[in-house]
Amino acid sequence: MKIFFVFTILAFTYVFSLWKFGGLNTAVMTKIEEQYQYEQKALGLARENRLLKARISGLQYEVSQLEAKNRYFASQGKSKAISPANPARTIASIAQPNLEDLVNYEIYKWTPEKLLAIGEKELHFKNYEKSAQFYHELISRFPKHQIVSDRVLFGAGVAAFETGSRFDWSEKHLSRLVKEHPKSQFYRGAKLWLALAQYNQGEHQKFLATVEEFRLKYRNTEEWKILSRYYEDISYKVKK
Repeated sequence: MKIFFVFTILAFTYVFSLWKFGGLNTAVMTKIEEQYQYEQKALGLARENRLLKARISGLQYEVSQLEAKNRYFASQGKSKAISPANPARTIASIAQPNLEDLVNYEIYKWTPEKLLAIGEKELHFKNYEKSAQFYHELISRFPKHQIVSDRVLFGAGVAAFETGSRFDWSEKHLSRLVKEHPKSQFYRGAKLWLALAQYNQGEHQKFLATVEEFRLKYRNTEEWKILSRYYEDISYKVKK
């Protein structure tokens, strides 16, 4: 009888232990699964948030352009009603949008943050002319602003170069990066684009000086492989 009682107690304890710890493991696994799902949703929302911010910047720019055009057309209508006896205001006194100037700072009065946001967004979508203008406006108007970092200077230099015509802007921004941020992660890339900007402006002596420094320090890099295509030809022409 005692043996049966002891056996019953042991069996009950064993079954209870299985139930208790089995339930605990299930709860833990459930919480882990829930946490994983939350993290996945958070990552997805973060991606959507970045895209929405870029879209909002673009829409705000478009709205600002439309508002400026409306003011311009409204001012044209008013100017027609002005008589010689009462020349209150002429169209020349009203700021008019310049179609070649994609920034039109005097009309929109962009903040540094907004200039940077649009410059980065347009560079991402390979709208290089618009990107270059917004970057250039930011750096020219707010040269000492804290957001004008080595990353911004590099983006400005690349955007200007990729327009195919604003190599002077590219050289200016990249030269500043090289001078002010010698330890930047963008330093070597900036040297590459700087040399190419000089090459495309026919500044052969500057190009050779930049490339020679590059050759001595970074000969075993991908950047040197790109520059070496131009090096021998230009070197021959200059020495000739």
